[in-house]
Amino acid sequence: MDLNQWFEKAMSPEEYIKGMEKNKEGFLDIYESFQAPEDTAFYEKIKEKSLRAIVLTEDWCGDAMLNIPILLRLSKKANIDVRMLLRDSNLDLMDQYLTNGKSRSIPIFIFIDKDGNEFAKWGPRADVVQQFVDEKRASLPSKDAEDFEEKSKELYKSMHQAFQEKTEFRPEVYQSIKNALNK
Repeated sequence: MDLNQWFEKAMSPEEYIKGMEKNKEGFLDIYESFQAPEDTAFYEKIKEKSLRAIVLTEDWCGDAMLNIPILLRLSKKANIDVRMLLRDSNLDLMDQYLTNGKSRSIPIFIFIDKDGNEFAKWGPRADVVQQFVDEKRASLPSKDAEDFEEKSKELYKSMHQAFQEKTEFRPEVYQSIKNALNK
């Protein structure tokens, strides 16, 4: 299946949000509170390319909760038509966009031109957010430790909360997406 077909198969952001069962409140809070900066020259440059975006996501993902609202704000200014595909139902596409060649990390943003050619891809995290996650994960006990599972759950809960509360991540995510598109 080519990328145009994946795009046509995907749901609108509104359909995705309506169907969210997890992280909807955080997602909407980030969307409402983040405003894309005045970046007219960049938006005009992107508008000329007539890009569309396919987003591989799942509503339980904290990274998706943080990143997708920022993409939606940017896409509104740059006239990028965004569509969503659930990762777990679209593994054929997901497996073409593995992180480090092995992980089905999300979200993944696949930007395509009017002919369905990949223009750019982004995801799953901005570098600053990845550093934050790496530092947090470094505090975990080894995987064979008795309390690993408990500590992992605590860690992911605290990271999820940080993604909602650390507003300083938001401009970093915006800039990271912008950098991927600036080619």
